[in-house]
Amino acid sequence: MRLRLLGLVAALMPMTAATAELNLAVAANFRAPLEQLVRQFDPRQQHTIAISSASTGVLYTQIRQGAPFDIFLAADRARPERLAREGAGLAHTRMTYAIGRLALWQPGRQPDSLNDLLPAPLALANPKTAPYGLAAQQALGASGRDQGIRRIQGSNIAQAFQFVHSGNAPQGLVAHAQLVQLQIPTREWTLVAAELHAPIEQQLIQLQRSADNPLAERFLQFMQSDTARRMIQAGGYQVPHAAD
Repeated sequence: MRLRLLGLVAALMPMTAATAELNLAVAANFRAPLEQLVRQFDPRQQHTIAISSASTGVLYTQIRQGAPFDIFLAADRARPERLAREGAGLAHTRMTYAIGRLALWQPGRQPDSLNDLLPAPLALANPKTAPYGLAAQQALGASGRDQGIRRIQGSNIAQAFQFVHSGNAPQGLVAHAQLVQLQIPTREWTLVAAELHAPIEQQLIQLQRSADNPLAERFLQFMQSDTARRMIQAGGYQVPHAAD
């Protein structure tokens, strides 16, 4: 599903349409915060801004196959780094916009750690394409809990969350931010110890095809503003220090 915001300025000034459009590709876990950020960035809906979300790995593949995105907001740093090396991304625009955490969610229970995993199906994202799925796999291995548990694998972290939310899975390793945004009671989940997996450092990069798009440059500046940083924190993420 794509979000379209079309305003009067874009309609009345077709000669500037190329610079009044923005196509954002975002990791599934960050879609809802990004929609809020877009509304803050363009409150009068003066531009056409489209949002496409999927797992980070799927979006990376789409970009390499020529998908018309301007900015890629990944859930890791590996894919933006790769795009910069491959010449598909503008290296100087790559930056960390959020730092995520992984959580164990068990509706109706009170988990304290991965030691409280149930001998029941566990929802998680595909570790091959979703950074949160990779973090979940790493955490299970580091804690010695990667054997004997049936896994229900979602294509991305949003789908893994939905498996638990819908009752199709009794527990899941999900993004902490999703729990915060939907106000899931804190007694039902616990953060996974950060040392059990690699940091979930979410980076963005402006793509080469968008090098001459002033709207993309403005959005990158907005993402570094205090307003955007506060909104990202409110969505359940950590943000890097301003100088990072």
